[in-house]
Amino acid sequence: MDFVLSGAAACGACLFTNPLEVVKTRMQLQGELKAPGSYQVHYRNVFHAFYTIAKVDGLAGLQKGLVPGLLYQFCMNGVRLGSFAVIESAGYIHTEDGRLIPGKSIAAGATAGVTGAVIGSPVYLVKTHLQSQSTSSIAVGHQHYHQGMVHALLRIQKQHGILGLWRGSSAAVPRVTVGSASQLYSFTTSKEFISDLQIFPSDSWLVALSAGMVSSVVVVAAMTPFDVVSTRLYNQSVDSRGQGLLYRGFVDCFMKTVRKESVLGLYKGIGASYFRLGPHTVLSLLFWNELRKLYSQHQLHS
Repeated sequence: MDFVLSGAAACGACLFTNPLEVVKTRMQLQGELKAPGSYQVHYRNVFHAFYTIAKVDGLAGLQKGLVPGLLYQFCMNGVRLGSFAVIESAGYIHTEDGRLIPGKSIAAGATAGVTGAVIGSPVYLVKTHLQSQSTSSIAVGHQHYHQGMVHALLRIQKQHGILGLWRGSSAAVPRVTVGSASQLYSFTTSKEFISDLQIFPSDSWLVALSAGMVSSVVVVAAMTPFDVVSTRLYNQSVDSRGQGLLYRGFVDCFMKTVRKESVLGLYKGIGASYFRLGPHTVLSLLFWNELRKLYSQHQLHS
């Protein structure tokens, strides 16, 4: 049940934050491997990107990739938050008096994240392709021209085999390892700290909300460079053997981005990342916390 509750919580958050994911993806691909000032800027900032996409692609353009986005959130976060909840319930990350053990909490968050990332990688690949697709006048990155999630999965599998669906997962693993470890550790630590301060009643949803807000800042700072590399690896064009035409792998993408665009290239779209990851982190962790509480209360009364 932990896995189902975790997946449902993440999907609830995704419905609200998917437009920000579209904006983030476009901004991360804009000016790919080009020096600052040498390319046309279609998206000046988060708000301008929202306006431009809505104007050119229509309001539906802001919800591109929603279906694979929801499926990814259910698969990845169902496994990630669900397995972390199982580890937490079993008492592996707490001392005998209930205090958090930092090293074990970070390791548990990272392990849970890697498992979820590998399982959810094919739909994340398709989600990235669909969200980068746009009218030619504002297009950035390679355009894949898929007609939907199922068409994309079948097309990739037909052209590059079943392993082609896991293309780019080499970037997903470090991305989610860093993101998951920082998110779950900072959330659990913040929740414990806020509870100790006794600002809110111990079972108040405000404790989880406040902890989620702290956690979102930590996650964005730690995860954005990995997120940029991940988006570019997933979206790059490939040859007939499924090999990337721009990057050989995670390290190659990281180094080429820094060399061509400076270190700031790794932080492209950080505003969109915060506006997306901030609410998504807060909402998914809040929903997760509240759904687990409701389920626990239901178990007690049944």
